Amino acid sequence: MLYRHGEDLFKHGSFQTIDYRWVSNDEIAPAAGLAAVAAEDQQFPRHNGFDIESIQSSLTVYSHGGKLRGASTISQQVAKNLFLTPSKNFVRKGLEVWFTLVLEMLWDKERILEVYLNIAEFGNHLFGIEAASQRYFGIPAKKLSRSQAALLAATLPNPIKLKAAKPSAYLIKRQQWILRQMQNLGELP
Repeated sequence: MLYRHGEDLFKHGSFQTIDYRWVSNDEIAPAAGLAAVAAEDQQFPRHNGFDIESIQSSLTVYSHGGKLRGASTISQQVAKNLFLTPSKNFVRKGLEVWFTLVLEMLWDKERILEVYLNIAEFGNHLFGIEAASQRYFGIPAKKLSRSQAALLAATLPNPIKLKAAKPSAYLIKRQQWILRQMQNLGELP
């Protein structure tokens, strides 16, 4: 959020308010956490901050001339969003590894997911599951349906481009995929 304010000031010379509301886990529908895990990090309940298999797969594709794709876990995204900027360099990535290890040692998975849902950007200057639920559906995060939670989670790779208010065909397709993954995952342990 601070980065977004700095970006506004330095790039545009203006200030735009941020819509953000923190809510505790008991004020978030279980479907929201399940949708985030289904969309972003299906190994979340089982890893210790890093999905080594996904990292290796990404590096293999890249070494064979493919595009380098993200392999960040929810824990890594929390570390980055809490402590670092979105810049892409080895120093920042090294710091992200350090902060991820610290978070995984100090917090349980439930707390990491709660923080993730509260600091994730769901639209331009729109942060947290509560603010997104209120803006897009006019309801508190506690009342999100599986379909609504999946739509919000579908925007997470790029919430500026992927708009929950005006879902593209791609976003709807991604939402449907997330719903299937949620069904496969069942419930979070």
